[in-house]
Amino acid sequence: MASASYLDELRNSLNKLPDELNRNFSLMQELDFRSQKVMNNIDKMADSYMSNVKEYSVDKKKETIASIKHHFDTAKAYSDDKVQLSIQTYELVDKHIRKLDAELLRFKGKIQLQTDMRDTATKAKINLPPKKEGSKTTSAPPSVSAVTEPSNPTNSVDDVAVETGCHSGASVSHGIAHSTYVDMPIDPNEPTFCLCKQVSFGEMIGCDNQDCAIEWFHFACLSLVTKPKGKWFCPNCVNDKKKK
Repeated sequence: MASASYLDELRNSLNKLPDELNRNFSLMQELDFRSQKVMNNIDKMADSYMSNVKEYSVDKKKETIASIKHHFDTAKAYSDDKVQLSIQTYELVDKHIRKLDAELLRFKGKIQLQTDMRDTATKAKINLPPKKEGSKTTSAPPSVSAVTEPSNPTNSVDDVAVETGCHSGASVSHGIAHSTYVDMPIDPNEPTFCLCKQVSFGEMIGCDNQDCAIEWFHFACLSLVTKPKGKWFCPNCVNDKKKK
């Protein structure tokens, strides 16, 4: 039920994405139009100034130059807004891509888990000793150990934190337990990050120490829900700083 709810939420979010992108692109187009209009006015003002500069008084020259500068500042403000809107649009798309990647990994992990459980159960049946004739008891198959979705999510998260080497109390990001990624095969060509030494997934935060050996960390591994305000340093860098 939790998985179905998360998929519904993801689908609704993706359904809104085209409208959000279209709105951002329209705003960028409008900002570009305004900026171009201001630049055209600057060209006209500059041509007029150069043609009549000899006839202008000192005050007229200062006034014209100040007006041209004001127009330049306006055009720059439009351009800065367009850049910021472009960054927001990129982050919007990237956020949905990360969600899809995380859901794909979770789904692959679930399929692999079911396959491993089925294979283990099959091997257990094959290795069962034959029942002796006349005996009233039979040998029970060996127990099958597998990670499943427990009824108590708090306990399961603590267990996962121990296995991965991440901080205790690791939380679930986007409704996906971190245990999903523990046994997933890692592409040797894909870089790994965080204390758990896993590939990039979900929300991540970068350490502000330029000499940090790891640099990027998963929100889930650090029990983070939102990005902290100001500069942020990872636990390793904080400990190193305390030692000094």
